[in-house]
Amino acid sequence: MSQLAPLGWTPALDTAAESHRAQGFDIARVTQEHRGGYTIRTDRYEVSAEVSGRLMFDAESRIDYPAVGDWVAVTTYDNDTHAIIHAMLPRTTVLQRKAPGKKLENQLIATNIDAVFVVQSLDETFNLRRIERFVTVARDSGARVIILLSKKDLCAPDDLETHRQEAAGVSADVPVIAYSAFDATEVAAVAALIKPAMTFCLIGASGVGKSTLINALSGKELLVTGEVREFDAKGRHTTSSRELIILETGGILIDTPGMRELGLMEESAAVEDTFDDILEIARECKFGDCTHTHEPDCAVKQAMEDGRIESGRYESFVRLLRERKYRMTRQTNTGMMKRQLENKKRQKELKKAMKKKGKK
Repeated sequence: MSQLAPLGWTPALDTAAESHRAQGFDIARVTQEHRGGYTIRTDRYEVSAEVSGRLMFDAESRIDYPAVGDWVAVTTYDNDTHAIIHAMLPRTTVLQRKAPGKKLENQLIATNIDAVFVVQSLDETFNLRRIERFVTVARDSGARVIILLSKKDLCAPDDLETHRQEAAGVSADVPVIAYSAFDATEVAAVAALIKPAMTFCLIGASGVGKSTLINALSGKELLVTGEVREFDAKGRHTTSSRELIILETGGILIDTPGMRELGLMEESAAVEDTFDDILEIARECKFGDCTHTHEPDCAVKQAMEDGRIESGRYESFVRLLRERKYRMTRQTNTGMMKRQLENKKRQKELKKAMKKKGKK
């Protein structure tokens, strides 16, 4: 067994790493990303690292840079106190979102993860629509998705069962677990899901209790936690960067900062998976390209009016479809404009070359 196994190493990675090892590189996993660099860990050391000039030059977008969870080929300097990242091994899964703001860019959250914990608190901030959005983005990663409902101790019994059923209705194949971080038995139920050498990423809004859960799972105060403001029940940001943490039990967790904005990528196909119940009804729509908003004989709208589809879920579904289409349109238009500019540049260079040739 490889000495990298506790970091999540798999036999499949051995083949991918052969050529890099042949060049004298060490193999490491990115455990933290921060401004200006990374922290990486091998079976022998954990040091700060930066990308090589070649990797930076070859990168076409942010996606081509390392992220927390990536396996990388590195060389070290100054007695293994600093490292240079030369290449990344192929990724098995990629958790990403649309970058905040109007830019048409995707932002990496984590890579090479086995499962995503979508964390939502059961206090006054409980938001079913937010769960739907987080589950949709998590599905796109290719990893397994599990919904964790935190702060069970702050929820009335009747509300607890209602919220549990609502969360379970988001997607039939996504498990839902409600827990309190202060109940050892309930924390143990979450811990039972985390197998040795498997990587789990926690995502959710600020203040839902991701860091508190990690502390409970580890049995140590590994991460700083913040109190929730009483006047609006909103949490403070306590995690400022993504970090990979290895538990003594062998599981691997990736903590992420709270996300206020979680946009879909233009290529997202997970809307259909998250809203498969609505898609099944949509088969009965009169038009194949129905947007389920204004077309006549729309089976989805009719189901919403009949009460078969909850109105909030219908609105969330339509909103996500509209958002994805908008991004696809902008991406297409941006690509067309870019190609037009490139063609104009080539034509200008060709005219200049022809003019120069004619003077000879």
